[in-house]
Amino acid sequence: MAAVLLLSSPAASKPPELRCALSKQGQRLLSSLSDGGPQPSSTHLTLIRKFVSSSSKTLTLKTLSHLFLSHNLSSFALPMYRRISETQWFKWNPKLAAQMAALLEKHGRFVESETLILESVQKLGFRELSIFYCLLIESYSKHGLKQRALDSYAHLREIPLPSVIRRGYESMINGFCLLGLPCDAEEMVEEMGIAGFRPSTFEFRSIALSYGRSGLFEEMRRVVRRMEDSGIGLDTVIMNIVLSCYGEYGEMLEMVSWVRKMRDLDIAFSVRTYNSVLNSCPTMISIVGEPDKFPLSIVGLVEKLEKASSSPNEVLLIKELVSSVVLEETLEWSSSEGKLDLHGMHTCSSYLILLQWLEELRLRFSEGTVLPLEISVVCGSGKNSSIRGESPVKALVSEMMFRMSSPLKVDRKNTGRFVARGKAVKDWLC
Repeated sequence: MAAVLLLSSPAASKPPELRCALSKQGQRLLSSLSDGGPQPSSTHLTLIRKFVSSSSKTLTLKTLSHLFLSHNLSSFALPMYRRISETQWFKWNPKLAAQMAALLEKHGRFVESETLILESVQKLGFRELSIFYCLLIESYSKHGLKQRALDSYAHLREIPLPSVIRRGYESMINGFCLLGLPCDAEEMVEEMGIAGFRPSTFEFRSIALSYGRSGLFEEMRRVVRRMEDSGIGLDTVIMNIVLSCYGEYGEMLEMVSWVRKMRDLDIAFSVRTYNSVLNSCPTMISIVGEPDKFPLSIVGLVEKLEKASSSPNEVLLIKELVSSVVLEETLEWSSSEGKLDLHGMHTCSSYLILLQWLEELRLRFSEGTVLPLEISVVCGSGKNSSIRGESPVKALVSEMMFRMSSPLKVDRKNTGRFVARGKAVKDWLC
């Protein structure tokens, strides 16, 4: 449960505030709340009341999640939560309650925090209560409230359910890692082993990530070796964690070594591998940042990188990615449609995949492979962009297709899709 939140974020390399875009209505509210100081005024409360009463459940909860994550607007989360709790559709949610309690604690509103927790505890059975305490541990840890996380762990251990013991270890290990205390997390793994529980992949990944984020690479590698020694094989996820940690510190030579290790061990590259590596390549980012100038072929890209990059390892990383098979996993091919799906890819990854895609199309057409009726590129319309409706990947595809005089145009029925007849694309490329 908590593992997903911890392990998905670093490779994505996005600020938490930008992971999920809001509608224009939600953006207007946040903009209005940011005026007039950090503390809610009567005007702010009126804006929140009107917003909640006129918005859908999905939009309201999404906006609340943005307030939880925002450093500047978190003080507005409590009045919105209270207003939401008065709606007809509201149903008590353990995750929201845990997030709210931790946020109140962080802002020194201890009585309100305790009241919310007590109200929650009184309505829960043992199983639901154990989940709630796990969520509290996670929420407190994200806000740096170590003692409160430990208090919740102590309460969790009091629940008379056999499954709670292991769940408690997992939650507190995750909590220590979120707090940036991997040594404490390792000590708890030892305690967990003494209690008769074998550490899982989750524990090793969490601790390796926490060490890596702190720049303690020797310790990170030691945990990875320990993971192997325990009989848990290395996989794409742990390799992506290592790559993202090295990338945050610009350790490109190490990244080259681990990318090659992935290939030697036959560990599959993923879209996240592309994102983790390319988000760490400053010259590549600079090139993609000039859409009217970036090369339109892999050969041209490599030549430009060799001239512009201050590190030969950046070029090596790009070459290693190009020789992977990620494109094959994102390209669907049949008599009806040849579709490239760019969902999940950041801008640099989309650019490199598009260059590989063009070469792959030329190869297939020259070999006489079945010609699809349609060729399409799916990039999304910007629903998950930092500004809703403004997709940087879509802008990239549009610029590339325009500069290359491509027959692929925006689909009238789906603005997040470029499409053309298969024969037109074949004539264009060949």
